[in-house]
Amino acid sequence: MTIAPIVAISTAWIVILVILVVLAAALIFLTVWGNKQQKKSEDAQRQLQEAAQPMTLLVIDKKRMKISEANLPKVVVDNVPKMMRRSKVPIVKAKVGPRIMTFMCDEKIFDMVPIKQEVKAMVGGIYILSVKSLRGPALTPPPKKTFWQKIKGRFSKAE
Repeated sequence: MTIAPIVAISTAWIVILVILVVLAAALIFLTVWGNKQQKKSEDAQRQLQEAAQPMTLLVIDKKRMKISEANLPKVVVDNVPKMMRRSKVPIVKAKVGPRIMTFMCDEKIFDMVPIKQEVKAMVGGIYILSVKSLRGPALTPPPKKTFWQKIKGRFSKAE
């Protein structure tokens, strides 16, 4: 009679220890993988900054759209992972000299890009890294909305 409860307790402890070991291994794996991905991202950002050149753009339109619908070059679309092709990215259509080009924009500055205005932009390939206003007021990001302001805005649009 006394042996069964001891076996049940030890079995429970074994299960808990196995779960803890698996969680610890997963945490270590995610930490190492995350650090590696962060280094890759920093290296790519550094390469973009090195390749960046100033351009004067007349922004025609900007919107978030799928890469496959954005009229980007086929090489760019082919190099994007299949999972990312369905996600929406910030796209800016601008006139550079006599040509109309499609650019991808950094998410941080997308809201600052003015429509139908001329701007001085740092561009690396087809990627806009930063924007400065040529004429008019300085570009500032719009104020962040709080959670409750976003909810209130959604319900006011529905009515």
